[in-house]
This record gives sequence, structure tokens and C-alpha cells, in this order.
Amino acid sequence: MKNRINKILSEVKSLFILIVIILTIKVTIFEMYIVPTGSMENTIMTGDFLVGNRFVYGMNTPDRVGVMDLAFNLPSLKFPSFKEPKRGDVIIFKFPRDTRQKYVKRCIAGPGDILEIRDKIVHINDQPFPLANNGKFVIPNILSESFSQNDIFLGNQGNKDQFKKLRIPQKGDRIDIDSNNLQLLIHVMLLDGHEVKLVSEGKEYPYTMDDPNELFRRKSMFWFFKRSNPNKIFSNIVSKYYPRGNILVPWQINNRPKPENLLINNRPISEMKYYEVQKDYFWAMGDNRDDSLDSRYWGFIPRDYILGEALFSWFSLNLNTFFPRFDRIGNVIQ
Repeated sequence: MKNRINKILSEVKSLFILIVIILTIKVTIFEMYIVPTGSMENTIMTGDFLVGNRFVYGMNTPDRVGVMDLAFNLPSLKFPSFKEPKRGDVIIFKFPRDTRQKYVKRCIAGPGDILEIRDKIVHINDQPFPLANNGKFVIPNILSESFSQNDIFLGNQGNKDQFKKLRIPQKGDRIDIDSNNLQLLIHVMLLDGHEVKLVSEGKEYPYTMDDPNELFRRKSMFWFFKRSNPNKIFSNIVSKYYPRGNILVPWQINNRPKPENLLINNRPISEMKYYEVQKDYFWAMGDNRDDSLDSRYWGFIPRDYILGEALFSWFSLNLNTFFPRFDRIGNVIQ
């Protein structure tokens, strides 16, 4: 009996060590992802299971342990990178408006680049940036330059087909404190890790990059298994945001603060002549340009949010028929 117990304990110990090794590799060197949307078609298809290299851009130790909201944060260490993300790389990164979600897009521009979109064609530093070999446009019509999309990044950059010139922030850049660029400044300050608040009538309203709609999407998927009421989940989330609560997001259309009303780390921004950017930033877009929620809508990706590079699909499942797509197994991402 004793020998049998010892054997069971030995097997459990071996299994535990194996799990630790697999999880360590998963969060440091290679990680597997499933693609839920078609924003990268036909480079990556909905239902592709990807292997991503977390080592190439600098391995990070785990910064969070647990499942979804049932988890806690840990201090994270970053190891030296073998290369920096460059234009054309298919990158895996934390979504800036909900960092617990991971996105896969193509890196289009890097720190210091000037980005512009004319008639759907991306231009970097006034040079056309070609669409990927497997990329596509699915809508033949081109939006007019005079048409302004309210949901586009910063709200005043035009639209998804005609995007005005925008410089991608670079570490060391100095951005003048100006009423006309406060929304961009608030974005960068928050992503740089600062605390930004609006002060109005003696009350403080902190800014956050966490989008309540994205939080709802993630939380409702998780709590679906507990049969929770989606309306109640959404109500609990938005109750913390203005006007029902006091939390602000920098992309609110009706939010046009003045420098004298803003604090950064409890210091009045009006006392500053300029803000010095503390991180390098990147811009990413989907290869399925007309059907991609990407940087045109939510903006910059901090360098430390980039987790790795997509390598290949190790499996692929047609989510309509739930039948494997054998021709995509082992497909190298280019």
C-alpha cells in the first residue's frame, strides 16, 4: 500500500514538473493563440491556431497569474531583445484599451515615422507602404477626404481611407502643451504609465485607457458560464464611468479639456511647456484593411505591450463547419 502511494505521489510530482515546464515555455519563449476575427485575412484566417515567438523581441517573465479576472499581478522582468519590431512584422501585443486581450496585426510604422493614408494606400514618410501579399480590400468604394469618422483615432484625423499625417511618438520626443493636442497627450501620458486627472468644480476625474465596452466583451464571455445577466454586467461596468461615475476615457468626443484643468501625477499640466515621451510607440493594421479594428481607431502601441512575433499556424479550424483546414496546418506567417 505504501509503495502504491509513493508511486502515485511520484507520478503527481512528475506531472506537476511537466506542467510547470510547459507553462514556463508558454509565457516566455513560445505561446499559442487562436484567432477569433478576420482582420488579418487572408494572411491569417479566423480559426487559425498560431504559434508566437515571445523570445525575439525580448522575453518577459509572467506579469499576471490566474484565469481572466480571477488572477493577481506580479512584477515582471524583461530580457534583452534579439531584434526590434519593424515594418511588415506580424506582431502579437496587448490591446491598449484592455491589456488582458491579445491582438495580432501587422506592424505598419515605428517610432518617429510619419503615417498617412491616401485613398486607402498607407504612406510612411511620404512613401507608399505596400499591402501584404495576402492582404485585401473588400469594399470597392473609397471614403471622401471631406468625410470625418467620429470613431477614428483622436476624432479629427479624417477616416479609415483618408487618414491625415500623424507622427508616431518616439522616446525623447517633446510634445508642446497645447489645447489642440491634449487628447493625443493624454493618450501618450497614460500609456507611458502616468496618472492623469481632470479637475472640475472641485472634483477629480481620473482618466483610464480601459474601454468599458472592451471590458464588457471580455467579462461577458467569462461570466457566460455562470449564466449572469449581460445587462447587469454592463451596468456594473459603466456605472464607474462618467457621467454615472467619475472615470474618463481620453477618446470621449464631448471631452475637450483645457491644460489648466489637467493634472499629471498631481502636477498641473499648465505648468509644463512640453511633455517628453518616455516610450517608443508603434502602429499596427490588419491585412484585411476594410474590415479591421486597428490603430486607425485606437492608436498607438507602446513598445512594452508587444509580446512577440507570429510564426506559423499549427492547426486551423473552419469555425462555420468546425472541420479542420488541413491546407493551413504549418502555414508560415509572412
